Amino acid sequence: MKLEPKIALRLEFLVRVVRKECKHLATTDERLFGSAFTSEQAARLEEDVDLAERVEAFVGRFGRLQDTLGDKLLPLLLTVLGEKLSSAIDNLDRSERLGFIQSADEWMTMRNLRNQMVHEYVEDPIVLHSALQTGHIFVPALVAAANQMCTEIEQRGWL
Repeated sequence: MKLEPKIALRLEFLVRVVRKECKHLATTDERLFGSAFTSEQAARLEEDVDLAERVEAFVGRFGRLQDTLGDKLLPLLLTVLGEKLSSAIDNLDRSERLGFIQSADEWMTMRNLRNQMVHEYVEDPIVLHSALQTGHIFVPALVAAANQMCTEIEQRGWL
């Protein structure tokens, strides 16, 4: 199926962005979690500017990749596949059925986690530490979803 040029350009752009976001998230994940990230470190973020910047980068990149995938690429991909867009959870269920994500429930957990990392950043270092550790565990699932969507687009010859 040949896509109209405007949609093809948008898909091409989003795939480029997603690939870059995956690379940047992986780099930041390695820099933050390459050695053990502790709750004591989370409590010292105000004094450790370098660590605080790495945490901020991780939170931002995790959230940005999830936003790009869930709010931009996935809806466009579903549309070009002829799927009817619906509520976010219905789109995620459809995405799970099509094999783009492992689990709609897991995706919603990641979404809530992202919000927790952002909003708990300043207030509670123990909650922040836990959220960051969980985010680190979810990075492979997030990157896998990105790769699956991009691969689908490439295999269909839409790039």
